[in-house]
Amino acid sequence: MDLKTNYMGMELENPLVAAASPLSKDLDMSKKLEDEGISAIVTYSLFEEQITHEQQELDYFLAQGAESFAEALSYFPEPEAYHNVNAEDYLEHIQKLKKHVNIPIIGSLNGVSAGGWMDYAKKIEEAGADALELNIYYIPTDPRITAQQVEAMYLTDLSTVKQAINIPVAMKLSPYFSAFSNLATKLDDNGADGLVLFNRFYQPDINIDNLEVEANLQFSSSHEIRLPLRWLAILYGRVKASLAATSGAHTAEDIIKFTMAGADIVMMASVLLSEGPESVSKIKNNMIKWMEEKEYTSLSQMKGSMSYKNVAEPAAFERANYMKTLQSLESFK
Repeated sequence: MDLKTNYMGMELENPLVAAASPLSKDLDMSKKLEDEGISAIVTYSLFEEQITHEQQELDYFLAQGAESFAEALSYFPEPEAYHNVNAEDYLEHIQKLKKHVNIPIIGSLNGVSAGGWMDYAKKIEEAGADALELNIYYIPTDPRITAQQVEAMYLTDLSTVKQAINIPVAMKLSPYFSAFSNLATKLDDNGADGLVLFNRFYQPDINIDNLEVEANLQFSSSHEIRLPLRWLAILYGRVKASLAATSGAHTAEDIIKFTMAGADIVMMASVLLSEGPESVSKIKNNMIKWMEEKEYTSLSQMKGSMSYKNVAEPAAFERANYMKTLQSLESFK
């Protein structure tokens, strides 16, 4: 069975890719993922704050008042010794990953504003990464910021990185745009080699006993594929950029649906974290079994087969499905 696919010019053995997660921090785990059939690995993210804000704060507190105490001058090393410790470790880890596995390694740079932190895109390339995933994790809480300003920021960030490096660049996006197709087209026109749909915003919860806002991390589930599934189907054939699905992929059925919608690859994290690297070979084998039963001989045969590419008015088609779904509720009366 031919499961080969192409993602941003990289020929991959199959569409199963490890999404950015802590799993890539472990070299042996990364090797296990490769052995089980993962075709590429997106590294854990290097954050803008790690490169800039945290180090600036550290420099400030190490230097603040040091001259006031004689012992302080010798107790602390020079602040320069701390510059970009996490960032430098990240680059070194990419180098180790490249030596440890034989599949493509995609770096992940997570930030918001255009600035010096983007210089690390070039350093990630120099460390050996085969491609870069640019994850703009931004929630515009200021009511004075317009939609046009937010979109302009994404386009500026992409252009800045594209000018700095030669490896492919994918934009990892959220679905929260008023005209997502338009933004996707603009990013495509401005050189995005790939679009990753979608980023999962980890929304905080409220602890009513401690009266605190607290993090509440939950793994995804298969029902979450519907949102990216819809937009992959809409964009397939309408942009030149490769399309990557992420959020909710847990089973062979999920991968098949994403492929039929138009995804070139499917990124997985939650299933790998919860079920281990063995889940990769299980999903892959179940895909092959289904394809054999349906008499497919290659992944390319079904890619985009359930997309909106041949629908003249996708919006009207969506509207009709919306009405049909609501009318079906009458059967529950």
